[in-house]
Amino acid sequence: MNTATKSISLQAYRLLLYKRALHPELFPIKDRTTISYGDYEFEGWIMPGAHLMRFVYGETCATELITADEAAFPERGMIVELPCAGERDHEEAFGEHVKYVSTVQTEQLPESLYRDTYNELTEFGKENNAIVHSWRDEDGGRCASILDVQRFRREVHAQSYHLIAQGGIVLRTQAIFEHTV
Repeated sequence: MNTATKSISLQAYRLLLYKRALHPELFPIKDRTTISYGDYEFEGWIMPGAHLMRFVYGETCATELITADEAAFPERGMIVELPCAGERDHEEAFGEHVKYVSTVQTEQLPESLYRDTYNELTEFGKENNAIVHSWRDEDGGRCASILDVQRFRREVHAQSYHLIAQGGIVLRTQAIFEHTV
């Protein structure tokens, strides 16, 4: 697939955390995954260089958005907005019964190391039946967004990888959404 990618700076990436769902019309969704298990529901979307994950338990909703898009996203229900550059950990309680933990790591790699990392992570995504969206940027560089999700009895673990050829950007996230009842 050939999706144009404008020049993305590592500094533009941010994590937005909401206590509500966001509408799909706001995003150029390329693939999605859903889980309905026991008392919780999970939905994950990937977009070029971005993802959104929503976890619902009872009346509680927790939504994570990772994006470099400079568009103004809704402020209603936003709990936190954090830059992704470097390494970052964040924990959040959503009421008494839902916990969220995330780790974000970013790096800029030289071309040869980026190419090897791209090959390794896209192969990992295929082997693990993750959702993978691959595209070429305006210079022909190979880019990918990958979301790998594991379902457990009371929690969901998700790993994402966003690889942007221009600048050799690799953004990795790990998130756990858990209900404690």
